[in-house]
Amino acid sequence: MTQDILLREDKNDVTILTLNTPKSLNALSDAMLATLHAEFDAIAENPKIRAVILRGTGKAFCAGHDLKEMTAARATDDAGQAYFIDLFSRCGALMQRMLTLPQPVIAQVHGIATAAGCQLVATCDMAVAADTTRFGVNGVNIGLFCSTPMVALSRNIPRKRAFEMLTTGRFMTAQEAEAYGLINMSVHEDALDAETLQLAQTVAGKLGKAVKIGKLAFYEQLQMPINKAYSYTGEVMATNMMFADTAEGVAAFLEKREPTWENP
Repeated sequence: MTQDILLREDKNDVTILTLNTPKSLNALSDAMLATLHAEFDAIAENPKIRAVILRGTGKAFCAGHDLKEMTAARATDDAGQAYFIDLFSRCGALMQRMLTLPQPVIAQVHGIATAAGCQLVATCDMAVAADTTRFGVNGVNIGLFCSTPMVALSRNIPRKRAFEMLTTGRFMTAQEAEAYGLINMSVHEDALDAETLQLAQTVAGKLGKAVKIGKLAFYEQLQMPINKAYSYTGEVMATNMMFADTAEGVAAFLEKREPTWENP
């Protein structure tokens, strides 16, 4: 029987995706990249899902790309560099798909998150990690600079910290990751499942349409000059204010009661 490399569990309006190739430390193989991308596409079409948790089985969250697979491709692919351009393009497309997903994605991290695995954490909208987790972009240790993981990492933590990690191969502790903003919180390993689920359920309890329009605006405005960002987000808020459920939410707040949303 073929092993499911990605497991899915739906807990009401929260979907939990579990990377399930522990022997390879949940590496982002060609198959894993394709499966994750397809699953995110399916989730995007389901308005009943309000939040997504991404986690891994075994000893690690994710150790990055599958080096054995990459080595085999390098040895056998006549196109040579073309394979790697395609691989990193597909990986980049997955990361960008996560950013455009209507639902917030929360990484639940344990063990290690290295190279593209660290990139995965940095790309998620939020992250909770066990306090024993280590994070790294240590491809430089084997002569491969983590250029694509650098994109997400350098947009999460101070640039000098990112450059230090990239050039020294040093692991970052969970405590450092929390202090620098790579993760939202580090918790005891025994509390990791519960704390991550609680965060996801809190997000899932908000008005889904508001979170969807807000997540899109969050990433769009980050790329704009401040004057354009204010203009753009003003239009987004005006659109949001016209939602019938938002009007109900405002009325409920003023009347000191819980809102009753028709299309939450």
